[in-house]
Amino acid sequence: MNRQPHFIPAFHFHWLTRWYDPMIRWLFPELGIRSALVTQARIRSGQPVLDIGCGTGTLTLLIKQTEPEAVVCGLDADLEILRIAQEKSDRNEKPILLQQGTATCLPYANETFDHVFSSLLMHHLTRVDKQQALKEIFRVLKPGGELHIADFGEPHDVTMWLLSRGMRWFEEINDHVLGLLPIFAEKAGFHSVQETAYYRTIFGAVVLIRACKPDNARSEHVH
Repeated sequence: MNRQPHFIPAFHFHWLTRWYDPMIRWLFPELGIRSALVTQARIRSGQPVLDIGCGTGTLTLLIKQTEPEAVVCGLDADLEILRIAQEKSDRNEKPILLQQGTATCLPYANETFDHVFSSLLMHHLTRVDKQQALKEIFRVLKPGGELHIADFGEPHDVTMWLLSRGMRWFEEINDHVLGLLPIFAEKAGFHSVQETAYYRTIFGAVVLIRACKPDNARSEHVH
């Protein structure tokens, strides 16, 4: 981990990383959204779970707290933010497995995880990288495994549309506003792709998505 890959850091700028947790708590209904995301997964004891773009580990630790016997992994490209996540894990005495890496080239074998989570990651990625990340998630999920996404989505009203469109100057959000994320998931091979919840935030519309890897699906490539 000598050289970090190119990526858009939390809040777009590296110097804002240390302020990420307090700013998100103040500006965003983080706990409610992430709690709902974990609840919809119905994680069982012993299941391996991956949180992609785990950031400071808030969702990763929530997953571990909800199901202490799950094997919970967190992945992020940002080494600095992973250090914060490790400090939170140590402080809360919740053992999670943290690793540096990118969503477009996951450092895991085929069919490793029962659940993969992506919370507020996809809008950082270009269209090509979103599509590649979804293919990689499909690869590392076991047949019958589930993908759970919380991210910006298609607005349901004018106010959310205006706020969401404003975000496009800072992030790769246009595909989300157009409602293309579920379509990208289906093209990656996922079935039963559905929007399970919708939130109005000061940054725009945020949706929860659940998608399933078919029971008879097999991954084609091995790292």
